Amino acid sequence: MSLQPQPAYVIPDETRRIARAVFPKGALCLRLVEALGQLYLDEQFAALFPTRGQPAASPARLALVLVLQYVEGLSDRQAADAVRGRIDWKYALGLELTDPGFDHTVLSEFRARLVSKDADRLLLDTLLARLRQLGLIKQRGKQHTDSTYVLAAITYEQLKRIAIGN
Repeated sequence: MSLQPQPAYVIPDETRRIARAVFPKGALCLRLVEALGQLYLDEQFAALFPTRGQPAASPARLALVLVLQYVEGLSDRQAADAVRGRIDWKYALGLELTDPGFDHTVLSEFRARLVSKDADRLLLDTLLARLRQLGLIKQRGKQHTDSTYVLAAITYEQLKRIAIGN
């Protein structure tokens, strides 16, 4: 798989219109995109892919799928089904309503690529940087333990607050 980076994606007009009609009071995915914007860019993941070969799925979108998967506690198969069939996920990922999604194995392959290239913290670090930039969390002192799980749980709570508008 090779990476052919795409520019930041825009939510298609039809996806935006239908999502707003279906979720007039909003939904987690809609609020996250409205509050945080596009979290990840394909260029962030360039070092994980060769320059030649069959084009890979957008790593920026796959990264967001992994975050949404974690937030909702879904398996890879359930997350892939959500990409394929849920309007709110298509909105968050900037996909056309007719986009067929991808096979669930793409998620485990992407996770393996992140781990094998020592880029496994890229998702969390990018999310934390964006939350700091928006003033939703504050920079703390140096941490002396591996607190990835704790940070992920705190980030999850922040995402829930964004989603309910607090």
